Amino acid sequence: MPRLPKGYKITRADPEEVDALISINLASDTLFANTGLVPVEDLGEHIPASIFLDAISARDVFVARHGKAEQPVGFTLTSERGGTLYLDQISVHPDHGRKGLGRALVKRVLEDARDRGLKQVTLSTFRDVAWNGPFYRSLGFRPVAVKKMAAWMQDLESAQAETLDVSKRHFMQKRVRLF
Repeated sequence: MPRLPKGYKITRADPEEVDALISINLASDTLFANTGLVPVEDLGEHIPASIFLDAISARDVFVARHGKAEQPVGFTLTSERGGTLYLDQISVHPDHGRKGLGRALVKRVLEDARDRGLKQVTLSTFRDVAWNGPFYRSLGFRPVAVKKMAAWMQDLESAQAETLDVSKRHFMQKRVRLF
């Protein structure tokens, strides 16, 4: 299990926590407000409750919790795509940022991929935003060359291009050590 700051833990999400996860999603998106990378009108958008509920049912959501009340303060949302575990979203509430929770959540996703017998974790992120590309590089993720992108990655990139400048993004992967 990844190391966490005192008073925090990571567990699977519960369906009753969807509203809290949406609040975390919205709060963490405010970090993009001054980057110019996400349209201002999209900052009020969030992952739909139905997506969370389906993912929780599939055991694809981990939650970072804080305190005796185990209040959700961060989460990951994953899905299996093309033989890899795809990190669809990671969000940590800014009030709990810069404590190692994001790093611990990613490490938990890597463990989950290994437990599922998947050989890698894949994600799509902004190349140069400190808490995106450089953060994932520090965890051992490496960029996927455009010519090596799987068809599902190209489809996802096309969908992202509807609202984001995908020239500032890239896919990254990290191999997972199987048992």
